[in-house]
Amino acid sequence: GRLNADNARFLLLAVLIMLYMLCGAAVFSAIELPTEREAKERWEERLENFTRRHNLSRAELRHFLREYEEASVAGIRVDDIRPRWDFTGAFYFVGTVVSTIGFGMTTPATVGGKVFLIFYGLIGCAGTILFFNLFLERLITVIAYVMKSCHERQLRRKGVLPHNGRRGSGTSEVDSLAGWKPSVYYVMLILCVASLIISCCASAMYTPIEGWSYFDSLYFCFVAFSTIGFGDLVSSQNIRYESQGLYRFGNFVFILMGVCCIYSLFNVISIVIKQSINWILKKLACKCCHRCQRRLFHSRRNVVMPGNVRSRRNISIETDVVNESDTDGRRLSGEMISMKDFLASNKVSLAIMQKQLSETANGYPRQMSSNSKQNGFSGGVGALAIMNNRLAETSVDR
Repeated sequence: GRLNADNARFLLLAVLIMLYMLCGAAVFSAIELPTEREAKERWEERLENFTRRHNLSRAELRHFLREYEEASVAGIRVDDIRPRWDFTGAFYFVGTVVSTIGFGMTTPATVGGKVFLIFYGLIGCAGTILFFNLFLERLITVIAYVMKSCHERQLRRKGVLPHNGRRGSGTSEVDSLAGWKPSVYYVMLILCVASLIISCCASAMYTPIEGWSYFDSLYFCFVAFSTIGFGDLVSSQNIRYESQGLYRFGNFVFILMGVCCIYSLFNVISIVIKQSINWILKKLACKCCHRCQRRLFHSRRNVVMPGNVRSRRNISIETDVVNESDTDGRRLSGEMISMKDFLASNKVSLAIMQKQLSETANGYPRQMSSNSKQNGFSGGVGALAIMNNRLAETSVDR
C-alpha cells in the first residue's frame, strides 16, 4: 500500500544519505588530514622554539594559550575588530540566528543570553523558514508566469494561437495552457543561474573590501547562503571600511537574496531527488514484482489473473510515474481487477452460484428435515439463503 511505499522510500533515502556521508568523509579525510598533520607538526616546532628562546616551560605557555582561547570565545582577538555586542553587531548576530547560518564568531556568554536565545531562536527560525517557503512559492509563480508567456509567444509565432487572443484553431492549445506549469528542471536551472549570479556579484564586492581571494569569497558565499555557516570567514567584522554604511547594506542584501535563492534551490533539488528515488524503487519493484506474481499465479489454481498484469511486461518511466497512485498499485498487485477478468476466471463458481440461487428462489429440490426448519436455517433468497442452507446441512449432520 501507500504506507509500504513511503517506508521503502524513507529507508532508501536513509541508506543513500548514509552512503553519501561515508563517501564524503573518506574524500575529506584523504584531502585534509595530511594538511592537518603538517600544521600540527609546524605548531609543535614553533612552540618548542618559543619556549627555548624565552626560557619558558611548556606547561606555563599552554596555560596562557588556554586563557587566550577562553578570551577568543568571548570575542577578544589579537587584531582590533568592531564591538560584538553593540547594536549593529547584535543585529548581525540575530540575523545569523534567525537565518540558521550561525557563524559562531559571536555567541552569548551569559546565562540570561543563552536562555533568551533558545526562545528567540525557536520563534525566529520558524518565522524565517515560513518566509523562505512563501518566497519560494512566489518565486515559482513568477517563473511560471514568465515561462508561460514565452511559451504562448512561441505558439503565436508558429500560428497555433491567434494574435488577437480569440480562440480559433488552437482551442486545445489554449485549454492546455490553463493549467500549464513549468518543469521542475527548468526551475532548478533558473535558480542555479540566479544563485551563481548573486554569488559572483557578492564575491566581486568581498574580494577588494575584505581582502580575500575571489575563490575564498565564492566559498564564503556558498557557506553563508546555504546556512552552513562554518565561521572561518565572516564578512563585515573589521572596525572600519570604506563606505562602511553602503558596504554593510550591500552585505545584508546579498546574504538575504543568496539565502532565499539557495534555500529555494535546495527545495527544488529535493523534489528531483525524490523523483529519482521513486524511479529506482519502481525499477526494483518491476523486476521483483513480476517474478513473484508469476510464481504466485502459477502456484495457485483458479486464481484471478488481472489482464493488465499479464499483458504489460515492460513498464516505462512515464507509466511508473502514473502508477504511483494507490489504485494502480493495487491493480499491479492483483488486489483490484476488472469485472471481465473476474467473470472469465470464475465461470464455474458463478454457474454453481447461479444454480443455487435459482433453486433457492424456486424451492430447494432436496426435502429438508423438520429439525432444519425448526432451527430456522432454511428459507430466504440470495446469498444469505445459500449460507443458511449450508448451515442447515451442518446442523442436520450433527
